[in-house]
Amino acid sequence: MIIREFRPDDLKRVFEIENMSFDNSYGIEMFKGLYEMGTGFLVAEDNGYVIGYVLFWIKYETQGHIISIAVDKNYRRLKAGTRLLSKAIQVLMNFDIGSIYLEVNENNKEAYEFYKEFNFKVDRIVPNYYENNEGAIVMYLPFTRSDL
Repeated sequence: MIIREFRPDDLKRVFEIENMSFDNSYGIEMFKGLYEMGTGFLVAEDNGYVIGYVLFWIKYETQGHIISIAVDKNYRRLKAGTRLLSKAIQVLMNFDIGSIYLEVNENNKEAYEFYKEFNFKVDRIVPNYYENNEGAIVMYLPFTRSDL
């Protein structure tokens, strides 16, 4: 398995993974637009086949933000998500920011536990965050330049 930069020809496959992973997925045009804006966009590839992705960026110039991360359900438990998130954190830590934020559906206990393994902490809960009126747990990973 390798982690590499997203390429435009990955778009269809990334969108398939997004749709299988989330009830309220981002539209394909959103992915295309984020890529064109220069958002951090990595994919996990296994034997030439894209099995996961992560989107991330710098928000407010002082914090990183994990926009979305997902792995094909048939390839979970192979550490693709771990490798994707680790690489995204590594890239974000190269900028002069103090933390990385993300949102996780309050009902997605598996994802919540996954982020806790990376030492993400709960910041707050936002009710009715998602289109289906489910809440989000906002989590953050603080760090300092000495963590690099």
